[in-house]
Amino acid sequence: MNIAFYAPLKPPGHPVPSGDRLMARQIMEALRMAGHRVEVASELRSFTSTPEADLRAAIARQAGDETLRLLAGWQSRQTPDLWFTYHPYYKTPDLIGPPIARQLGIPYVTAEASYSRRQDDNGWAENQRLIADAVRLAAVNLCFTERDRVGLVEAIPYGRYERFLPFIDVAQFKHAASAPDPRRLITVAMLRKGDKFDSYVMLAKALDLIRDRDWTLTIVGDGPMRTEVRSMFSSFGDERITWRGERPTSEIATELATAGLYVWPGCNEAYGLAYLEAQAAGLPVVAQATAGVPEVVMAGKTGLLTPEGDVAAYAAAIAELLSDQSKRQAMADAAHTFVHRERSLTAASKQLETILRKHLGDTNYER
Repeated sequence: MNIAFYAPLKPPGHPVPSGDRLMARQIMEALRMAGHRVEVASELRSFTSTPEADLRAAIARQAGDETLRLLAGWQSRQTPDLWFTYHPYYKTPDLIGPPIARQLGIPYVTAEASYSRRQDDNGWAENQRLIADAVRLAAVNLCFTERDRVGLVEAIPYGRYERFLPFIDVAQFKHAASAPDPRRLITVAMLRKGDKFDSYVMLAKALDLIRDRDWTLTIVGDGPMRTEVRSMFSSFGDERITWRGERPTSEIATELATAGLYVWPGCNEAYGLAYLEAQAAGLPVVAQATAGVPEVVMAGKTGLLTPEGDVAAYAAAIAELLSDQSKRQAMADAAHTFVHRERSLTAASKQLETILRKHLGDTNYER
C-alpha cells in the first residue's frame, strides 16, 4: 500500500530528539519492512500548550489550508491507500487525516491515541471531541499500553482497538564483547522540567541512601535543566558521577554495553523506549511499577519494579542487584533475549502487518 504517515505532535524529521520522534520513525520503518511505501504526508504540528480558543483556531486554519494543499497535489499523482496517524491526544489532535480519509474514501488508522476524561473540564473538550471522532473513524487504533486501551474503550466504546506493544530497532544494541562493569550504573534521559526532572530527583535521593555501596553513575542526556540536575548530584563528587551529555544512538549503545545496571525511576513514564534499549544491550532495569513502565520491563525477570514514590524501596532494589551478581547476570541475559526476540523491529513489523490485514482486508492491499 501507499501509506500517508502523519505525526501531529512531532514529525519524524524534527531536529529535537525524543521518544515520540523515534517511535514515529520506527513505525514507518516497520511498515516499510512489511513491503509498504510510506511518505510523511505533512509536517504541520497541531500542538497547543494551552486550550485558548484563538490558538486552536489558528492551528485549525493552518490545518484546513494543508488539507486543501494535499488534496490538490493528489489530483495529479497517485493517492494514498491508507492514512496513518501517530500519537494524537488532546493537545495535538489530527486535524488533517480524518477529512482527507473521508474525502478520498481510504482507511484511517491511529497508533498511540489517548483520551483523558479529566481534560474535558480543563478547557480541552473540543479537542477531546476531535480525538473521539478520529478514533471512531479509524479502521483500527493501535494501543501501546493497556492503560491507553482501557481509557479509549471507556470513553469511546465503539472504536476498534488492538494492542501493539512498544518496540525498538535492536541492530545497534548487543551484549558487550567484554564483561561490563557491574558497579557502573547508567541512565539515559533528557534534562528537562516535569516528569524527567522528578525522576532525577528520585534517583538522587535513592543513591544518597546507598552512598556506602560501591557504584558509579553515568548520565547520558542534556537539556534546559542541566544546571539544576548537575547541582542535585554534585554532593557525590566527580569520581562517582560521569556526565556524557547528548549522544547519538551508536554512542549510547556503546555506553550501555559497558554498564551493569540501568537506573531510571520513570515518573509517569508513558512506557519508555530507553528501557527497551537498555535491555537490548543486556542491562537489567530498576524502575518504578508506574504508568506504562510494566509494559516494557518484565518485573522480576528483566528488572526490578518498585512501588511508585517509594524512594527507600527504589534504593533497596538498586542495592540488591549491586550485591547479587548472579541475579543481576540472570536478569541481564533475560533482558537481552526478551527485547531481541519479542520487541524488535522485525517482530513489530510482522505484528503490525497481521493487525492491518485483519482490519483492512486484502482488498485494500490490491488498490
